[in-house]
Amino acid sequence: MKLALLCGCIAAALCLPAYAQDVPTTATDEGAPAEPRPPSDEAATRLNQIVVKAVPLGQRADQLVTPVSVLEGAALDDARAASIGQTIANVPGVSTSAYGQGVGRPVIRGLDGPRVAILADGVGTADASAISQDHAVTVEPFLADQVEILKGPSTLLYGPGAIGGVVNVVDGRIPQKSPEQGFAGRAQLQYEDVSNGGSGMFRIDTGNDRFVLHADGLKRDLGDYAIPGRTLPNSYVRGDSGALGGSLLGDWGYLGVSVSRFLNNYGNPAEPGNPDEGEDPVHIDMAQTRYELKGALEAPLAGVEKLELSAARTDYQHTEFEGEDPATRFTNRSSEGRLLLTHAPLGGWRGAVGMQASRRDFAALGEESFVPPTRTRALGLFATEQREWGRLKLELGARGDREESTPEAGEPRTFHPYSLSAGLAWRFDEAWHLTANLDRAQRAPAEEELYAYGPHEASATFEIGDPNLRKETANQFEIGLHHHGEWVDAKIAIYANRYDDFIYLADTGEVEDDLPVRLWSQQDAKFRGGEVEATFHLARNDSGHYDLKLWADRVRATLDGGGNLPRIPAARLGTELSWRNDAWRASLGATRYFAQDDTAAHETPTPGFTLVNARLAWNFANGERSGWEAFLGGENLTNQTARLSTSLVKDQVPLPGRNISLGMRGWF
Repeated sequence: MKLALLCGCIAAALCLPAYAQDVPTTATDEGAPAEPRPPSDEAATRLNQIVVKAVPLGQRADQLVTPVSVLEGAALDDARAASIGQTIANVPGVSTSAYGQGVGRPVIRGLDGPRVAILADGVGTADASAISQDHAVTVEPFLADQVEILKGPSTLLYGPGAIGGVVNVVDGRIPQKSPEQGFAGRAQLQYEDVSNGGSGMFRIDTGNDRFVLHADGLKRDLGDYAIPGRTLPNSYVRGDSGALGGSLLGDWGYLGVSVSRFLNNYGNPAEPGNPDEGEDPVHIDMAQTRYELKGALEAPLAGVEKLELSAARTDYQHTEFEGEDPATRFTNRSSEGRLLLTHAPLGGWRGAVGMQASRRDFAALGEESFVPPTRTRALGLFATEQREWGRLKLELGARGDREESTPEAGEPRTFHPYSLSAGLAWRFDEAWHLTANLDRAQRAPAEEELYAYGPHEASATFEIGDPNLRKETANQFEIGLHHHGEWVDAKIAIYANRYDDFIYLADTGEVEDDLPVRLWSQQDAKFRGGEVEATFHLARNDSGHYDLKLWADRVRATLDGGGNLPRIPAARLGTELSWRNDAWRASLGATRYFAQDDTAAHETPTPGFTLVNARLAWNFANGERSGWEAFLGGENLTNQTARLSTSLVKDQVPLPGRNISLGMRGWF
C-alpha cells in the first residue's frame, strides 16, 4: 500500500505539463549578511536563486548534480523549531531522531548518528550528538540564514562522517561581504502554548566595504510539553546562545573571526524519575565555546581563482545529572581545519582540490562512562572536477583519508577509507533535466561503536561496542528527474544503496542493570527508497498566489540473509495548500506517517498517525528595507498521539500534542 502510493505520486509527477518559465534571479551575493526581506517574496526564493555554500564553485541549487534541498526565507521561518532535526523533518527524505522537544538529530534516508555530518557554515559542530540520541546538536535553527541538506554520500567533501549526507547550517557569523547601506538585522519573539514557553532572538550586521561586525543572540525557555491527555514530565528545555564576529574586506578577499557560546539545559523525558521509589529525574547541562577563523584570497596565484581557509576550535562539555547529583560528564575538545583551492579552467574542466584535518579528544567520566577517553586524528585529501558539453554536465570526485582512534589504555585502530563519485546531468530542454549519481564511500567505525561498554541511563541502554569492527563501504546509485515550469515545479529521486559491513546497534533482547542490552554489530545491508515533491501553481491573480504542494518519501532497509534494520523512518505522504499576497500569507497542510511494522528483532512496531498544521502571517509596516510580520501557527491541530519509529524512546516519549504558537518578527 505504502509503495503503491509513492509510485502513484511519481507517475503523476512524470505526467506534469512541461511549461517553461524564466524566473528572475534575486538572491543576494554569496556570503553577504542576510538582508531584510518581506515575507511575501516570490515563493521564498526558488531553487535557481539559491547559492549552496556546502559545495565549491559557488553553484546554485539547480546547477548541482548532487541531490540537495535548501530551506530559507519564509519556508525556513515557518519550519524553525528548537532542534535542527525537527526544523528540517518535513523535507522529503529527512526525518528526526526525536528525543523530546529540544533534542533531535537529522535522519537522512534512514541514516543518522555518525553517518550524517552536521556543519556550522561548513565546519563540523564538534558536539557529542552523534554518540547518543539524547545529546543535543549545538546549532541554533532560529539564528540560521539557510539550511542546506545534501542527500546521499557526501564523504567526498566532508569525510567519512558524511557517508549518509550533510546538513549545513549557514549562520553568517563571519561576514564575507558588507550589508547594503551599512546595516542589516532581524529579530523575533515567539510563544508556544504546548510548553507554556517561548524564545527570542536578534541578529545585526554593520560595517562598510572594509570592515563588518556581526552579533547575534537567542534565549529559549520551554516548559514540560503537553501530549494528549497529560503533560510529559521532565521535557523542559532552557537555552542561551550567541556570537560575536568580524571580518576585514577588500578586493583581495576577506578574513574574519568569531567566538560563539551555546548553553543548554534540558530534562530527559525518558527518565522522569519516580519520587515514590526515590528515583530522581535525569537532566543534562550543556555548554560549548567555539572559536572560528575563515578567509579567502581572490586570484592569489596564476591559475588559482580562489584560496579558502576554514578552521574551528571547539570546547564542548555536558553533564548528566540525576536530580542534583552529577552522574556522567562528557567532554569533546576538537580542532578542525579545511583548505580549499579552486583552480582556473583547465581544458574545459572546473574544479577544486582540498585538504581537511581534525583532532578530537573525547571523554566520558563518571558512573556511566560507557565509552573510554579516546583521541581521534584524521587527515583527508580530496578533489572534485566538472565539465559541461552543451546540455550535459559531468562531475567527478575522489577522496582519501587516514583516521586513527586511540582509546585510553587500549590499542589504537587505524583506517584508510576512500571515496569515489561520478554524477551526470542532462538538461534535455529548458524545463526538464535528468541526473544520475554513482558513489562509492567508506567510513571508519566511531569511538562508541568500537569501545562502548556499560550502562547509559540517559538513553536507557546498556551499550556494548566491538573493537574489531571493520570499515563499512557504501555503494549507491541514484537517478533523479527535475521539472521547473510556469505551472509546476517537481522533482523525483529513486536510489539504492548497498552497504558492505554495515555497522548498527542491535537489540539483543537481554537485560543488564535493568537496561536493554544493545550490541554494535556488523553485517551487509541494503537501503532503497524514493522521494517525490511537486508544487502546482494553481492561480496568480489580483487576490494572490495559490500553490498546492504534494510530496512523499519511503525507505526500506534490510540485512543480507533476512531481517530489518532498526529505527527506520516510516513512509510519509504530505500535502499543503498555501496562499499569499503583498500583506498576507497562509497555509494548511497535513502529513500522513504510515505504520512502521518492518521492525528489527525486539523492536516494537510504530502506529501510523496524521499531523495537521496551519500558518497565518500578516506583513505590516513594510518599507523599502524593513518589514514586520505578526504570525500565528498551529501544529498537530488534531492532537494526535505521534511516535516516530526513528526514536530510541518512542514508546515513552511521543511528539508534542496540539500547539498554538504566535509571535512577531522583523527585518531592518
